Amino acid sequence: MTRDETATIGYYVHHVGSGHRHRAGVLAARLRREGIAVTGLSSLPRPDGWVGDWVRLPPDDDGDPRDVTADGHLHWAPLLHDGTRSRAAALSAWLESARPDLVVVDVSVEVLLLARLHGVPAIGVVLPGRRDDRAHLLGFGVAEALVGFWPRTAGDMTPGLPDDLRDRLVPVGALSRHPVRPALRTRSHGRERTVALMLGSGGHDVSADDVRLARGATPEWRWHVLGADRGTWVDDPSAVLAGADVVVTHAGQNALAETAAARRPAVVLPQARPHDEQRATGEVLAHGWPAVVRTAWPEAGEWSDVLDRAAALDPRPWTQWCDGWAADRFADVVLATRDRVSARPTP
Repeated sequence: MTRDETATIGYYVHHVGSGHRHRAGVLAARLRREGIAVTGLSSLPRPDGWVGDWVRLPPDDDGDPRDVTADGHLHWAPLLHDGTRSRAAALSAWLESARPDLVVVDVSVEVLLLARLHGVPAIGVVLPGRRDDRAHLLGFGVAEALVGFWPRTAGDMTPGLPDDLRDRLVPVGALSRHPVRPALRTRSHGRERTVALMLGSGGHDVSADDVRLARGATPEWRWHVLGADRGTWVDDPSAVLAGADVVVTHAGQNALAETAAARRPAVVLPQARPHDEQRATGEVLAHGWPAVVRTAWPEAGEWSDVLDRAAALDPRPWTQWCDGWAADRFADVVLATRDRVSARPTP
């Protein structure tokens, strides 16, 4: 298929966490250089700066959802729910009217299945964690390609994933919105050291008292708190991260990508997520990456030692986690999948 201005790709953006939206924006910008329009599909509002169409989907998690998993065969399909019906209808209407070349699904087993039932090829974004349940295996099985946002040199980010799916999974590396920075081995001396606490939008178990006690116990460190609540949320934390001696963060993919792009050592606190997503990431990071991984928020008296240990780490391995080329590899998977499907002979 010839690449031209009429080519259309859909990108389904999950509404929890900011990483899905950021990845959509980066891929859309990269594919515009190929003359390909990307339409966003999400219950989230259209992001600032989004170029192209954006289809606002009805929510399917309001009211009193019931029997959401169809006895474990799906992840989220509430029975007799108006939003679920309207959401599927809106997606179907767009698939019929736009006639996309393919849809990138980040993330939803149900949308992967819906696209394939309409005869539209789909690429599934795979998150870390255990993805070997019936619903994941069904959704991944119908996808034309699978993409993971970690490097090939990472350990086992998807424990239990069957070999046939693992063989189809393309790790493209961590994808950051921000340019990568040089990996400085040490910071300048003779100044107050700084820590950036980045908690993210996907939820966390860190309380205001936890932060207050940690700050009080580390007078030799100056804390910048990002994303603890609406008042501390910063859409672009890159300048703060670049100026920090240590980043304290959860184990979400977007936060880690931005930490790695800033080339700063980290204290990583995996948060509870479905399918052990952040726990699996933390287990990988604990082996050879510039991160001190803690399974729980340290006690106040531990923080000085934890931050000192992190500050002593060599940040250069982050150049493997996030090398700045993930967007191009992601686009290559999308374009190669589209071309392969369009060239497939009819039976």
